[in-house]
Amino acid sequence: MSTAVTVVGGGLAGCEAAWILARRGFRVRLVEMRPEKTTPAHETGLLAELVCSNSLGAEGTASPAGILKAELARMGSLVLECAASSRVPAGGALAVDRERYALDVTARIAAHPLIELVREECVMIPREPAIVCTGPLSSPRMAEALKELVGEDFLSFYDAVAPIVELASVDEGACFRANRWSGQGENCDYINCPLDEETYYAFCRELVAAKRAPIRELDVRHFEGCLPVEVIASRGPDTLRYGPMRPVGLADPRTGREPFAVVQLRQDNLEGTLYNLVGFQTNLLWGEQERVFRMIPALRAAEFARKGVMHRNLFVCAPRVLDGFLRPVGRERLFLAGQMTGVEGYVESAATGLVAGFYMAELLDGAADLPPFPRETACGSLLHYLKT
Repeated sequence: MSTAVTVVGGGLAGCEAAWILARRGFRVRLVEMRPEKTTPAHETGLLAELVCSNSLGAEGTASPAGILKAELARMGSLVLECAASSRVPAGGALAVDRERYALDVTARIAAHPLIELVREECVMIPREPAIVCTGPLSSPRMAEALKELVGEDFLSFYDAVAPIVELASVDEGACFRANRWSGQGENCDYINCPLDEETYYAFCRELVAAKRAPIRELDVRHFEGCLPVEVIASRGPDTLRYGPMRPVGLADPRTGREPFAVVQLRQDNLEGTLYNLVGFQTNLLWGEQERVFRMIPALRAAEFARKGVMHRNLFVCAPRVLDGFLRPVGRERLFLAGQMTGVEGYVESAATGLVAGFYMAELLDGAADLPPFPRETACGSLLHYLKT
């Protein structure tokens, strides 16, 4: 307990790193700049705030995401423990009430006797031993310090957030409940908002023509796994109904037939009063979001609790600057973790935080060599991907 580790960043990765180190008996100084200084995407000062979807991905161990969750659960993941107490219905996925989830993580971190939670902006790389998990939305000064550390510019892409609507404003007569996809059981956790052919194509035309929030960069690179809906629609009139609006297996019980296209809503809070538009991340101006998304029949009178926004995500080129154990090359007791390493997704980011905390504990306990995670594990596969 004589050794103190600095963990910078109170997102999923930072909280996991701090938690495992404290469980191993090390004192931790967890530094988080919010709420003193915020980011373009965060809305609160809570730790582990989920800024995009409220879904942590599939749970079944027939899927990579489910295998990774099972591994993290066996290693005592704080992220998964807190998710269990704030989960909301989401079919075969693990989704949470984002506010209650963040409150739970924050309370548990703040209450741990070996963790000191410091609310201030970190503007330089701390003295080792340290784990830096400042995320893809690192403050400009911290980003400069990281750039100097790794010796090259960051890579980047643009990511977007989907809107949230109030359930009371959704037209019950113009939608139906079903599971996320066909073949996933009989639960009806998702609200499906169907569109006929004429409405769908009119919606796509307005979506492509709608005004977007300005972006300063000329070369805007999107993450292909999380494209704004207007970008998907611009690639062709049928791309949305073969993407986030695909209706396969979602027969409308009122007609017995699959609709031409469908927009799905997923519960966003425990009370069931808020629902997010699944896969509808967007960079439209807020007024345009209301105008265009209200063309969906079930959302004609929708009240928006949150609008979609876009933000730039930074990450390092891991194969060039990390050593395979999440350390910048040449640094023994300094680790990077979270989405800034190049992994994508909540649970994947949390996994790198847990792994970095585990490796730091091993070093501080006197390990001469760090034990590699086997390639057969999901954690080992993530590390191998970052290395190669």
